[in-house]
Amino acid sequence: MFQNLNSSAYHPKCNTCGQDLFRRIPCPEGKLCVDEDTPWNVIKSNQFTYVIQNTGQPRFWYISMVSCYLDEVTCSWHHYTGAPSADNKTLTHIPQDIQYDFWLVNGSPNISLYNTLVYQFSFDRQNTLELYLLFWLCYIILLPVQIYAVRTQRHPVTKLFTCSLLLEFIALCFNVLHTAKFAIDGIGFEGLAVAGDIIDIMSRTLFMLLLLLLAKGWAVTRLELTYKPLVFGVWLAYGIVNILLYVWNTTEVDIIEEIDEYQTWPGWLVLTLRVAIMVWFILELRNTMIYEHNITKLNFLLHFGASSLVWFVYLPIIALIALQISPLWRFKFLLGITYSADCLAYCVMAHLLWPTRSEQYLLLTSSDFTANVEELDEFDESPHVVHSDTIALTTAESINADDEDVIFTRPPLKNGATYSNHLG
Repeated sequence: MFQNLNSSAYHPKCNTCGQDLFRRIPCPEGKLCVDEDTPWNVIKSNQFTYVIQNTGQPRFWYISMVSCYLDEVTCSWHHYTGAPSADNKTLTHIPQDIQYDFWLVNGSPNISLYNTLVYQFSFDRQNTLELYLLFWLCYIILLPVQIYAVRTQRHPVTKLFTCSLLLEFIALCFNVLHTAKFAIDGIGFEGLAVAGDIIDIMSRTLFMLLLLLLAKGWAVTRLELTYKPLVFGVWLAYGIVNILLYVWNTTEVDIIEEIDEYQTWPGWLVLTLRVAIMVWFILELRNTMIYEHNITKLNFLLHFGASSLVWFVYLPIIALIALQISPLWRFKFLLGITYSADCLAYCVMAHLLWPTRSEQYLLLTSSDFTANVEELDEFDESPHVVHSDTIALTTAESINADDEDVIFTRPPLKNGATYSNHLG
């Protein structure tokens, strides 16, 4: 590889007209590297500085440390076998450890006027802090509103949704903290970044579980959930596969390959599993809507199904679109679309589950139902109730009777007329 660079790389003896591409290491301790012939160009407290001249077109730049050296007599490259001998004339086979600390920035540190929001970031990660802050502001408004809703209506569905929303907000807080500190020092909080990404995965999988439960009619048409092991097994499998994909993408995928997580086989596995869950979601929702006859609940299921289907299908679509986008823009494209779709899904779900609206189609739990029956019994036994004029329902009768068939009647009046009240 380096032999091919002889014609383009600068060297004071072998190629004086080439580009400045190489720095020889190790550098003398406490001194500048031997290739730095203009000390004023070196950033203070550093041993060498490499300035990129082509700033008109963004591109990826990489630092490669290779164990080879250039023979200045023959201008040919040879393998660097080990540390030099004591007389510095030959190479030994003793391994040599190199300690290094590289600082890469977008802009010259010698210039005080630079954009802090892009200075420490690679071009493909620039403006991510603004994206995180934008959605953080959205969630900091949405989360208190949803907390108020769940305090008003303590229902398992709203509690599950609030947990998912809370996890998403926590993940976003971690990412904001990491990115903000990275903008300052170029290091950030790596632990917070990893925790934020994993919590974000947990939030989305929990939201998917909520969609599956509602599609099966849980708490809308029935109180009991069928096929619990299958539902929770699929949910757990999807979450584990997503976390494994994240680990794979951060540890196994070489950054030089310039591919995103959905261009690897674990990524395709996640997308395939998501599409399969989406098909299952549609089938379950269809069965639930066939079973349900209440117009209000059918309207809820219709709007819920349409919005949820958009959330399911967006990721496979943008993963395919991302294949045609330059790696310089791909990460920001995926990040922006993903957070936008998730935020919109949370807003729609918060709207559908708002207490004044959801009380029309969410079922009470069995304990709440029993409590209501007990209240009716107490009311029936109160002194101001005239038992001779009404037929009181017992607890057993109220449970077994069909709501549409319960009719309260009064005894006939003298003229033969009757009063009736049909409960619908």
